[in-house]
Amino acid sequence: MILLLARRLVEAAVVLAAVSFAIYMLIGLMPGDPLDQAIMSNPHLTTADAARLKALYGLDQPLPTRYEHWIASALHGDFGYSRATHQPVLQALWPRAANTAVLIACVVPLSLALAVPLGIRAARRPGSRIDSVLNFIAFSGISMPPFWLALLLVLLFSVKLQLLPAGGMSPPVDNPTLLMRLPYLVLPVVTLTMLNLGMYMRHVRSAMIESLGQDYIRTARAKGASQRRIVWVHALRNALLPLVTITALDLGMLFSGALVTETVFGYLGMGKLIYDSIMGNDYNLALVALLFATAMIILANLIADLLYAWLDPRIQATGA
Repeated sequence: MILLLARRLVEAAVVLAAVSFAIYMLIGLMPGDPLDQAIMSNPHLTTADAARLKALYGLDQPLPTRYEHWIASALHGDFGYSRATHQPVLQALWPRAANTAVLIACVVPLSLALAVPLGIRAARRPGSRIDSVLNFIAFSGISMPPFWLALLLVLLFSVKLQLLPAGGMSPPVDNPTLLMRLPYLVLPVVTLTMLNLGMYMRHVRSAMIESLGQDYIRTARAKGASQRRIVWVHALRNALLPLVTITALDLGMLFSGALVTETVFGYLGMGKLIYDSIMGNDYNLALVALLFATAMIILANLIADLLYAWLDPRIQATGA
C-alpha cells in the first residue's frame, strides 16, 4: 500500500508540472493580456506608459521565461493577484472551491444512495418489467442536457409551484446561515443528482449481473447463504470496482465540470469561476483554478486506487 501511494504521488507531481506548463502556454497564447483592458479604459495612457507597465509586470518577456518566474513564485506560495477581484488568487479561489465542495458533498452521496439499491434491484431480475422501467429512467437521465433539465426544474418548482428560489446562493441578508442557504441548494443538487443517477445505476446493474453469475456466488448458494448476504456481501463487493472508478472520475470533474448547472442557477462555484476568469483574461486566477481542478481529479483517482487495493487485495499485491 505504501509503495502504491508513493508511486501515485510521484506521478501526480509530474502530471501537475506538465499540466501547469501546458495551461500557462495556452492561456498566454490567447489574444490580449491582463493589461489590455486597463490600458484601453484609460485614454490618458500613452504607448510608452503601456510599454512600461508591460515591462513592469514582465508581459514583454517570452512565455517560457514568464512561466519560469511564475513557477518560482508559486513554489514559494505566491500565486499572484486576481485582476478581476483585486485580491490574492488563493483568497478568490477558496470561497468558490468551498461552494463546490458543499454541492459535491450533497450530490455524490445522494446519487450513490439511490443508484446502488436501484441498480441491484434491476440486476436481480434482468429483463423484467422493473428492469425495463429502471433502464428507461437511467437512459433518460443520461440523455437529458443539463441546461434543459435545470430550466424545467426552475419552471416547475420556482415559477409554477413557487416553492424554491430560481437561483442564487442565499437570501439578501448579511452573514446568511447554512439553514438559510439550504433552499438555494435544492435545485442544483437535484439537477446534478438526476444527471448522475442514470450513469451510476447502469454501472451497478452491469457489474452486479456479472458478479451474480460467478462461480463463487453459486458456491455461496450451495452452502446455504441467504439471498441478502449473497447480494449485499459477496456480489456487491466485487461489483463496486467499476462504480469506484466512475465515482472518482465524476468527483474530480464536478470541481470544474458543473459549469452549466452553476451558470443556470447563479451558483458561485469552481466551474463558473474558471469560465469567468478565462473570458476576463484573468491569467493568474484561471491558471490556478484549472490547476486546482486538475489536482482534484488526480486526488480522486488516488482515492480510487486506494479503494481498489482495499476492495481487491490482489491489486495491492501486484502493485498495479
